[in-house]
Amino acid sequence: MRYFWTFFWVLLLVEMLSYVVTSMIGANFDYKVAALLGVLATILILIAPAILPNDSADQH
Repeated sequence: MRYFWTFFWVLLLVEMLSYVVTSMIGANFDYKVAALLGVLATILILIAPAILPNDSADQH
């Protein structure tokens, strides 16, 4: 369930950000490009904890 909610909120926020940015620069809003960016951002967010070490600062 956490993967679904992560995907849902990232997709929603990326869509809103894309809409605002394209409106500010005067470009056309494209839902497909924003959805693709949302999917890529979700994948990066879900993979990042697996890649980053889980050591505390005292062990460095």
